[in-house]
Amino acid sequence: MGHWNPWHGCHRISPGCLNCYVYRIDANYGRDASRFTLTRDYLLPAERYRAGPKKGRWKLAPEDGVVYACFSSDFFLEEADPHRGKVWDAIRLRSDVSFFIPTKRIHRFHRCIPEDWGEGWPHVTIACTMENQAMANLRLPILARSPIAHKVIIAEPLLEPIVFGPELPCAELVIAGGESGDRARVCDLEWFRGIHDQCRQAGVRFSIKQTGARFRDETGVVVAIPRSRQHEVAKAYDAWLGQS
Repeated sequence: MGHWNPWHGCHRISPGCLNCYVYRIDANYGRDASRFTLTRDYLLPAERYRAGPKKGRWKLAPEDGVVYACFSSDFFLEEADPHRGKVWDAIRLRSDVSFFIPTKRIHRFHRCIPEDWGEGWPHVTIACTMENQAMANLRLPILARSPIAHKVIIAEPLLEPIVFGPELPCAELVIAGGESGDRARVCDLEWFRGIHDQCRQAGVRFSIKQTGARFRDETGVVVAIPRSRQHEVAKAYDAWLGQS
C-alpha cells in the first residue's frame, strides 16, 4: 500500500479525535496539528504519472495498487475546499490506482465531490469512521445513501459496543481497532466480537486492524500491548473470532 498526504493538519470533531496520533506526532516536533498546510506531495499521483515509472518513495503505482490517502488530515476538511478540485483531477487521472480515503466528515461528502462523480468512481473507496454508537447513528445513514462505488466502515478507535443496524450491508468491509498512545482508552475484545457477529450475519467482511495500547482480553483483564505488537495480536484475535 502506498501513502499520500495532499495536505496536513486537522481539527477535532468527535470523541475518536481526543488522542489523535497526528496531534501526538506533531507535538513531538513542536508543530500545531490543527494548522492546515498543503504538502510537497499535493499532486503527487499526477506528477508520478507524467514522469513515468521511476525509483522513489512513491512509484507510478504501489505494488498492491492501493494508495491510502490523506491519513494526516481529513480529505473533506473545510480548509481544503479551495484545493480539492486539483486533487480530484489527479485521482481521476490515476484510474490505474485504487484510492482508499478515510474520513470523519461524511456529512460534507455531497458538497465536496466533482461534477462527474456520478454514482462513484470505481477506483475510489470512501471509508467512514464510526468510533461509538452516536457517531454510527449519525454517519452510517449518510454513508449508506451516498453515491460511492466502494464503502468501508472504520470502527477505530473503538470506544464502546456498536450496533450498526440494517444499513450495515452498504459497506464492503468493517475495520475495527483500538487506540494507540500513552493515553489510550481501553478497547474490549467483546466489542470486536459484537461487530464480527453483526458482519457475519450481514455478509460483510470484518477485520481487526490493531488492538490498541490497552486491551481487555477474553479473560476480562486489561493488558498493555506495546505498539510493536498491536497489529500482530489483532491478527491472531481476528483469526480466532473467525473460527468461533
